[in-house]
Amino acid sequence: MQIATVPGAHLTRLRAQVDASLPDYLADLARLVDVDCGSYTKEGVDLVGRWTAEALRRLGASVQLLPNADMGDTVIGTLHGVGTARALVIGHLDTVFEPGTARERPFRIAGGRAYGPGVCDMKSGLLAGLYALRALRATPLGGLPTDTDGDGGERGDGHSDGRGRARLPWLPFDRVTFVANPDEEVGSPVSTPVIRALAPEHDVALVLECARANGDIVSARKGNQSVALLVHGRAAHAGVEPEKGRSAILEAAHKTIALHALNGRWPGVTCNVGVVHGGTRPNVVPDEAVLEVDLRATSRANLEAANAAVREIAAGSTVPDVTCEVEERGRHWPMERLPAAAALVDAAVEIAAGLGFELHDAATGGASDANTTAGAGVPSLDGLGPVGGLDHSPDEYVEVDSIVPRVTLFAALLLAIGGGAV
Repeated sequence: MQIATVPGAHLTRLRAQVDASLPDYLADLARLVDVDCGSYTKEGVDLVGRWTAEALRRLGASVQLLPNADMGDTVIGTLHGVGTARALVIGHLDTVFEPGTARERPFRIAGGRAYGPGVCDMKSGLLAGLYALRALRATPLGGLPTDTDGDGGERGDGHSDGRGRARLPWLPFDRVTFVANPDEEVGSPVSTPVIRALAPEHDVALVLECARANGDIVSARKGNQSVALLVHGRAAHAGVEPEKGRSAILEAAHKTIALHALNGRWPGVTCNVGVVHGGTRPNVVPDEAVLEVDLRATSRANLEAANAAVREIAAGSTVPDVTCEVEERGRHWPMERLPAAAALVDAAVEIAAGLGFELHDAATGGASDANTTAGAGVPSLDGLGPVGGLDHSPDEYVEVDSIVPRVTLFAALLLAIGGGAV
């Protein structure tokens, strides 16, 4: 994968195009934020998905909708260009908010910030990807053709490659695959297999979560494993013959202490028993208990080691005759800062400097779709949307002044990864 230097003149032209499109961007942001699209609100997620699919079609993408009966449909847009690199771009359609939230807290701008449910996580990031592609389509760079159809880059007219695929002359890639994920906020159960299958076909993965509140992009994320420990004891009357019982809750308490002792045993490892439930009545020795555990690590090796330790704790017992089984409920391998990913960071930092602002990368404990792509061995970069914060709260926001520079950054990063102007 060749990463080119983007000339200052190209950055100036891209920024001017993005700046001119800001009113459209804000109008689209208001439209999307004002849709209730929590992960389990299929109607709303699909409404945002159809809008995204149409935006991709206007850019010249072929679009596939992967239906799901319960969650939203996954949207996959594929754009074929005239270069050799292959990029996977990922955003998500869903939020964490319940139906009615958009009506209670509609989109608004105040004090230089845009507010509303999902404005940061991640409607503004989703739009950043679409508007960056739109800017590349509309901006003559080097020998690139001017947008002469008068639609500001909305059409993706190109020529065929002889196999029935339209080759977009403004796109310096063999292929850009844009995945709009419908269920990221609940761990991507529907879309992870899709992303995992697509990842090895690409040279790089770029995820559109917003930048950290301090402006950092994300080059590393902890991996996480969700497991449940199902503890089986023996019921008995707690007053008449408690000695005949085997308390699953007592054993669960011992296991909770042992699990929390895993914190820090390996660098970057955290273990949290977040949910405990069991028993039926106060006068019954409980025969069942469940521990729901969140396990995180910065490296795959440490996550595997910690997972093995969890299983060792489950296999032993302090209370006699009590057994335990482990149920795996989900996993994201860590997004590790590999050398190829470091090259992406260097390119982004250089572009940001050319645009007049300082950029840094950071590691974070939360997982995203970048964990899936990095876990598949694909160099991945995240946090490429505008700057925002307070996600999942009533005060979630995006800095309006960050939109133009961050969309320009993403457009120029695509240009650099594609090898420059074609």
